[in-house]
Amino acid sequence: MTHESFDVVIVGAAVVGSAAAHFLTAAGGRRVLLLERDPSYSTCATGRSLASIRHQFSVAENIRMSRFGTEFLRRPEALAVDGEVPAIGLREDGYLFLTSAAGREQLARNHALQRAEGADIAWLEPDALADRFPWLATHDLAAGTLGLRGEGWIDAHALMHGLRRKAVAQGAVLRHAEVARLVREGGRVVAVELADGSRIGCGWVVNAAGTGATALARSAGIALPVQSRKRCVFHFRSPAVLPRCPLVIEPSGLYFRPEGAGFLAGLAPPEHDDPECFDFDVPANLFEDTIWPRLAARVPGFEAVRLVSSWAGHYDVNLLDHNVILGPHPEVPNLLFANGFSGHGVQQAPAVGRALAEWVGHGRYTSLDLGAFGWARVLEGRPLRELNVV
Repeated sequence: MTHESFDVVIVGAAVVGSAAAHFLTAAGGRRVLLLERDPSYSTCATGRSLASIRHQFSVAENIRMSRFGTEFLRRPEALAVDGEVPAIGLREDGYLFLTSAAGREQLARNHALQRAEGADIAWLEPDALADRFPWLATHDLAAGTLGLRGEGWIDAHALMHGLRRKAVAQGAVLRHAEVARLVREGGRVVAVELADGSRIGCGWVVNAAGTGATALARSAGIALPVQSRKRCVFHFRSPAVLPRCPLVIEPSGLYFRPEGAGFLAGLAPPEHDDPECFDFDVPANLFEDTIWPRLAARVPGFEAVRLVSSWAGHYDVNLLDHNVILGPHPEVPNLLFANGFSGHGVQQAPAVGRALAEWVGHGRYTSLDLGAFGWARVLEGRPLRELNVV
């Protein structure tokens, strides 16, 4: 039995769901419910991510979303509640993508697109890389691209909590409850059923359930091509001094960046060894056998390191093309999706939250046209592939 109803029910109150709630309530007039099964938010991808933002993508819409994201993050005062501004702490220290000769042509195409989209990205030949970053081994590099403005990293917890707190201050209702299924009648979702058997009526539903999104979609009869893939992050310290160190992605896919008095690093597993996974175990010896040797090869000073801690989180990976699936499903127009971010959820959350609010309010996107990320490409098997996935 349905005892209450909301204009919009959002399943998942991490950064994407909270961003949607913020933009949906900003203008007032709508009853919005945020549902989250984990009141600690300790296992959500937001808190276990690298918490970074970049403009260096190979798909124009991704660049546009992140450029909006940067402008949003530069104005944390917009999320102030009772005079308290969330300490998002945006550091615009840039991304540095490095390539060998094999990847130079693709890097050049990406760079041309990024520049055409207004991103402030510098092209660096090997000599320029060596001059700018003398601590970097450049003997096997063919080029690099460096974000001069707009790229960097943040406190993802602060952003998530700031968005959610602002949404609640604007009238959103937050409840910690587990959603069992979506109740579909014909071409509409009419209610959200909770684990205790109670039902909540809805005008719209937003699937922002992260790695739980596929099961939620299945309950409404929709096959969502998204899987949970484990990613590990390692926090280490080193006596090496790396002035002006950005977030570095070397040709193997290894990444590292400064974090406090130390560094964070990680490396995605090869596709053939990347199964669907929901545990949070960090594989034994992954740092010592795989990460550390590659770090030392790229930065000789990293031959001396001390591992401080490590953790695992999960990407909600879109198996089709590593891009978000956004907007309504054609069979169920009042069910909106924001899933399959493939590691880009934190940086894309502001733009996606705004886009979802525009769709609810106008039935279309009125700021950025994000129709390319809709269900049509999924149902037609027509990937819009993002090549810069870290």
